[in-house]
Amino acid sequence: MGEKIKRLGDAELEIMLVIWDVKEPVTSNFVLENLHNRRHWKLSTLMTILARLAEKGFVYCDRSTRTNYYSALISEKDYKAKESSSFLEKLFGNSLQNLMTSLYDSNAINDTDLSELRKIIDELGGKKDNA
Repeated sequence: MGEKIKRLGDAELEIMLVIWDVKEPVTSNFVLENLHNRRHWKLSTLMTILARLAEKGFVYCDRSTRTNYYSALISEKDYKAKESSSFLEKLFGNSLQNLMTSLYDSNAINDTDLSELRKIIDELGGKKDNA
């Protein structure tokens, strides 16, 4: 994964979420249809952003047929891992404790969420112990 993954803007991320969700090559019209409730773009606007995503190395455009098909070159998992790490480092000094305290203090998470997190942590800890 490395440092090569660039950051996506909000519009670019919305497009990538559509592409990642389908897990197979899609047309620009497919993306446009899936974004119509959130974005009221003309096809030309979408094409500009898809070209930018291709330049950034996020999508591949297959032009071998009359219809262009777009597919992801960077997985959703890799992108989220990179963004999560960057977010934690920039805002919380790589401290998960500081992040959780901030979320709790701002009421973004509650006691029920913390209980669920404890379960997840216990499950993940058990996986490492069994590896």
